[in-house]
Amino acid sequence: MTASKTRILVVDDAPTALDIVERNLLQRGYVVFTAPSVADAVKILDSSSIDIVITDYKMPRISGLDLIRHIRENYLEIEVIMITGYASVKGAVEAVKMGAEEYLPKPFTDEELFGAVERVLNKQELRKVVLGEKTQVVPNSYGIIGESRAIHKVLADIEKAAASSATVLVLGESGTGKELVARAIHYSSSRASAPFVPVNCGAIPEKLLESELFGYMKGAFTGATESRAGFFQTADGGTIFLDEVSETSPGMQVKLLRVLQDKLVSMVGARRAQKIDVRIVASSNKDLRTMVKNEIFREDLFFRLNVITITVPPLRERRDDIPRLISHFAAKFSEDMGKPAPSFSDEVLQVLLNYTWPGNIRELENLIQRLTIMVDAPSIEVPDLPTIMRFSAGSEDAPLRSLAEEEAAYIRKVLASVGGNKSRAAQILDIDRKTLREKIRQADTPPE
Repeated sequence: MTASKTRILVVDDAPTALDIVERNLLQRGYVVFTAPSVADAVKILDSSSIDIVITDYKMPRISGLDLIRHIRENYLEIEVIMITGYASVKGAVEAVKMGAEEYLPKPFTDEELFGAVERVLNKQELRKVVLGEKTQVVPNSYGIIGESRAIHKVLADIEKAAASSATVLVLGESGTGKELVARAIHYSSSRASAPFVPVNCGAIPEKLLESELFGYMKGAFTGATESRAGFFQTADGGTIFLDEVSETSPGMQVKLLRVLQDKLVSMVGARRAQKIDVRIVASSNKDLRTMVKNEIFREDLFFRLNVITITVPPLRERRDDIPRLISHFAAKFSEDMGKPAPSFSDEVLQVLLNYTWPGNIRELENLIQRLTIMVDAPSIEVPDLPTIMRFSAGSEDAPLRSLAEEEAAYIRKVLASVGGNKSRAAQILDIDRKTLREKIRQADTPPE
């Protein structure tokens, strides 16, 4: 949702505060409504379409908490940001229990205000995607899930590569979906009706790799009781995918170079080479240029492979696609198990967005499968996540604060996320309840 389309209602009985927030939001391009009281705010909600309500906590007669309760009972799609000059753990928990998405203590900076609004908008978008129906695969996306700019570039590169017969080198970290890209190239090319043969070069022992790739003649070695075609012959007319080609030995690299140059394959024990018609798509999760420079990978083979290069981005560089991937995998695994797809709390979604995903899409897929199997509740909550993920939700853009302020803010956030349940909060914080109670007391004690 763009700023020009986002409609925000600001509610505050202090005219100066109301004017400042309104002016700042207008400068950012938001459509802003203002109300000096809850009664006036209710009238605006009844007559206008509002996306976000920013309300003060303490107001005469009817408080901000009452407004939040009214919104949650009548407008489920509206998000709420609570602002207050009386910040406390109790107030934060109470506001979040009522349904506020953000809790902003006064005085706050423009950056803190805009950050809260943007986080709320992101949560709206996340909820729409994750709680929506089963993810629809876009036509011509070849099963690749995503709408980010990085994925659109990959899809465009696939179409260009599929239109030719040139060798393709697919680069990317482990778990990013390099084989999916290779399959997309094959099945959208003129070779689609011929075989697609994937070969994991790193998984086959060096002594067996040559015979597996090129085949062998009867009697070529002990145990060769009959002639057998290799992966290259099997892929004749189609595509062979050499996954992790960087794991091949120098000797094997020489043999692959000959196949690329002459389109000839020599079976182990054969006297003559045979002509093949195979398109080669190779992949690597390592920097081949550096390997060439260090004389670990042959330069001539690298240049033969590197005709068309497609780089698959890691998941941390396409975070916009994470909600769609979560929705896709949750629907997939819940359907396999014959159970309803679980929902994911906003706090969980934020954790998953902030996590670095070293295992990329494969790690995300495994996590969603595990949660779908192991969690019986209809909603996935922060305590259900692996420990390493629970502490990855901090904001990199937050203003610098003292250690005590940072700790107090984090305790408020954890307590609010679990609805004030001190046992669950202590579990997440990895401290006992007595220590938590003392920290809550310190957080609520104003400095002298």
